[in-house]
Amino acid sequence: MQPNQRRSLEFVLDNLVWFMLLAVLAIFSATVPNYFQLGIFANIIEQSSVLGVMSIGLALVIIAGHMDLSVESVAALSAMATSILFASSGIGMGITFTPGWLVAPASLLVGVAVGAVIGALNGYLVVKVKMNAFIVTLSSFIWVRGLVVAASGGRSAQNLADEVRWLAIQRVLGIPLTAYIAILCFVGFSFMMAKTRFGRHLLLIGGNENAAFRAGINVSKVLMTAFILSGAIAALAGWLLAIRTSGATANLGTGMLFNAFAAVVIGGVSLKGGVGALPGVYAGVLLLSSINTAINLMGLPAHYTQVIHGLLVLAAVLLDTLKQTIRKKLA
Repeated sequence: MQPNQRRSLEFVLDNLVWFMLLAVLAIFSATVPNYFQLGIFANIIEQSSVLGVMSIGLALVIIAGHMDLSVESVAALSAMATSILFASSGIGMGITFTPGWLVAPASLLVGVAVGAVIGALNGYLVVKVKMNAFIVTLSSFIWVRGLVVAASGGRSAQNLADEVRWLAIQRVLGIPLTAYIAILCFVGFSFMMAKTRFGRHLLLIGGNENAAFRAGINVSKVLMTAFILSGAIAALAGWLLAIRTSGATANLGTGMLFNAFAAVVIGGVSLKGGVGALPGVYAGVLLLSSINTAINLMGLPAHYTQVIHGLLVLAAVLLDTLKQTIRKKLA
């Protein structure tokens, strides 16, 4: 194969999800009534914000060769902690500050701190105690959700302070600021993965942890950082979710883990570790949101969404296997 042909094939393999997204948008625009309009596309971006942020942390851990099933519950706990402190109805305490703009960073700090602590606990058990990441984070998925229910007593906290809610209300070009926060997160963490030592080390560890250790990389430190980041990023997603809904309930975010997992896999992150890029994950999130929007516009039952998401995950895993086979032949 000629070098130019090889580079072209590599480009297609690396960006396959973007081609899939464009194809889906084109098909839906031509076949679904009222789909092709700016308001619909703005809604797709808005609906992708919380899931997109959650998918970043999950992707980092999977790229490192591990798994974090706790992200959904961590997001729910972050949202509940933020809402209990800063919402004014239900079980909300309605804490305020002077000046009022301090409420937003204070609530963000509380939420992210909650996630970072749980991420650190997961990382310690996986990295230091050498427990299986799947089991550890599955346990966290369960007990953290239980903590959400216990903290709320099954009740809700509603009506977040206006100083926080404005991020979901204020729009630029028809898109709320929360969506821009998600986009900035993808840009920032994509830069980190592509241009920093930590990002390169994360990919190397996911590809071959023993080889990375022999190369002088502090594997334990990098993996601990990845789990802490996953928890903190999931907590940020929970904070954004609380802003969108102006509070939190005990079942907030239920089912988001499976959608985040689907977005990560569809976005080209290999479950074997060492392969993946965050821009592809964002394309995966947009793809899922585009499909959900089309299903809603067509008035189809909600269970069609689950069927399609499941088939997309299966197709993504098959594509990942195919891409690895092609790359081995190119090597």
